[in-house]
Amino acid sequence: MKKLALTLLLFTLCHTGFAQQADVAAIKQTINNMFDAMRKTDSTLLRSTFAKGIILHSIGKTKDGTTVLINDSADDFVKSIGMPHKGIYDERITFKDIKIDGELASVWAPYKFYLDDKFSHCGVDVFQLMKTAAGWKIIYIVDTRRKDGCSVM
Repeated sequence: MKKLALTLLLFTLCHTGFAQQADVAAIKQTINNMFDAMRKTDSTLLRSTFAKGIILHSIGKTKDGTTVLINDSADDFVKSIGMPHKGIYDERITFKDIKIDGELASVWAPYKFYLDDKFSHCGVDVFQLMKTAAGWKIIYIVDTRRKDGCSVM
């Protein structure tokens, strides 16, 4: 009986580990698809990475240095990506931390943003994703933006 219980426990742990790895890969793919869409100016691909009701925020500073929360419209963001614009939006991220609990995932990802090959700014993107029947979808993004202190990232 003890051997059976131990075998079942090991099987469950292994299965959970493999499922977690598959989720991590799928989460990264969803986020990478979002950035590929930005580089390709593909609003259809971009929209496919978002859940309905996605919320976009940025943490910024006013001219007097006050920290503010900026609300961005997902529809406006998708439209701006799909419209012809000067240069390629190239956001390069590093996946630092991914946490998963069932159908919820949280991702911390430092980034550097380039317009074509010219450095613009850096910061951190924080993503919240939800596992749906269609796969992992982004439900929330908040980011920081700065021009200094970027070489450490």
